[in-house]
Amino acid sequence: QVPLVESGGGLVQPGGSLRLSCTVSAFTFDHYGIAWFRQAPGKEREGLACLGGNTYVVESVKDRFSISRDSRKRKVYLQMNNLKPEDTAVYYCATQSLCMESAPFLAWGEGTQVTVSS
Repeated sequence: QVPLVESGGGLVQPGGSLRLSCTVSAFTFDHYGIAWFRQAPGKEREGLACLGGNTYVVESVKDRFSISRDSRKRKVYLQMNNLKPEDTAVYYCATQSLCMESAPFLAWGEGTQVTVSS
């Protein structure tokens, strides 16, 4: 079992910011890349970022999103700025081997809803 717990979602106006948090077990934090992906209703899962052996932020959000971690707290953060209505989705943190963009997500939490609306 690889528990991951997301928090920090909510309703935000266009142009606003949110910071999502993922709390990770010690074993998971030390042995896996920690990624964020999102899924909107009727749309495919979209990988966003990963922090680990090969840290990345996908090109489509690179100018607005960033990923960071607090090792002492075992948290991984997704900072999202200049949010747009199309960013509305459920956001998940997940484990991903070596943070390779093409690698599958191995386990994920229950997600946190982000809604961008005026």
